[in-house]
Amino acid sequence: MPGDAGPTAMQLTLLSRGYCHLCDEMRVAVLPLAAAHGAALVVVDVDADPALEAAHGDRVPVLFLGAPDGGLELCHFHLDVPRVRAALAGGA
Repeated sequence: MPGDAGPTAMQLTLLSRGYCHLCDEMRVAVLPLAAAHGAALVVVDVDADPALEAAHGDRVPVLFLGAPDGGLELCHFHLDVPRVRAALAGGA
């Protein structure tokens, strides 16, 4: 919901798909990190967006700081906890 997290809140975007167990695992693992830093986690179904599907195909899950179209890719396939923590702490 727009505005809920405040204007300066960080956002993590997870590109996912419905039948992907790695996507489910990354979502579960990243939620506590996001919550600890006050970041919102937005999960985007890569198959619902032809441009994202074309760009990422089977290379999901992919986690971004910010939005996929201009954010920083933090990791794919498996959660890189140190990198995500650093990004959320401002040291991407």
